[in-house]
Amino acid sequence: MTEITNVTVFGTGVLGSQIMMQAAYHGKTVTGYDISDDLLAKLPERWEWMRGYYRRDLPDFDEKRFDAAIESITTTTDIAEAVADADLVIEAIPEQLDLKKKVWAQIGERAPEKTIFATNTSTLRPSDFAAETGRPEKFLALHFANLVWRYNTGEVMVAKETEQKYFDIVLEFADEIGLVPIPILKETPGYLLNGLLVPWLQAGANLYVDGVANPADIDNVWRTATQSPHGPFQVFDTVGFNVAANISRMGDEKQQKFAEILQKGIDAGKTGLGDGEGFYTYDADGNVVAPVTSWNHT
Repeated sequence: MTEITNVTVFGTGVLGSQIMMQAAYHGKTVTGYDISDDLLAKLPERWEWMRGYYRRDLPDFDEKRFDAAIESITTTTDIAEAVADADLVIEAIPEQLDLKKKVWAQIGERAPEKTIFATNTSTLRPSDFAAETGRPEKFLALHFANLVWRYNTGEVMVAKETEQKYFDIVLEFADEIGLVPIPILKETPGYLLNGLLVPWLQAGANLYVDGVANPADIDNVWRTATQSPHGPFQVFDTVGFNVAANISRMGDEKQQKFAEILQKGIDAGKTGLGDGEGFYTYDADGNVVAPVTSWNHT
């Protein structure tokens, strides 16, 4: 059993909120930090959205335990308050290197000596902003998959200066909060999951950008021919347009064009499964209702 009791999560969006609940539901004391009260005010709606999925996906789901987890979570817009007694900080802010450098410098200046630092970055190299923490030996990556309670991998990846004991502690912590710990022994962008997933998603996006086929048809051929439950555009909905757009902006011309396409959904407040609509509409249980035909090429 680790000594990690107090967990602070930076970023309370779609994935950050899931990380918060995953830790709280498994008995950790959780603080969520975000840059505005308006963002924090969205959390009660996210808890209820998650409750439906927990109830459906977890055979041993406990309503009282879920309610207790909600009650145990505190939130703040003050960095010093957020990290004051943190045993572990998990960062889940947007995939922008300069922003991560800035935020980690602020965390490193204010966190107590005991605190271990973990980033949930999906595509950036942790070593590119490890120095900003002021304690790179205690800094590493802990990567969660979206819909954490169901796709409960915990990819723990070393950065260049990570000490072995902190790597071991975070692997054990991942197990404590109901994840399947996946050790990654050498730093690589995208870890194992995204190293496999992102090229596949980009291939689907490129077919769409090139006008070859519409999202539902691209998904349909993949599902039918491979017997996979989801095609790439269903996965874009699951990941969320904000994350997908940030990743696409770092790509080539086609990927940047796809980011512009995703931005239309973001601007309309329809960013995927979490909003009930992306490339598809979804019912209250997260099941696909129908493709959104406004995305179709005509």
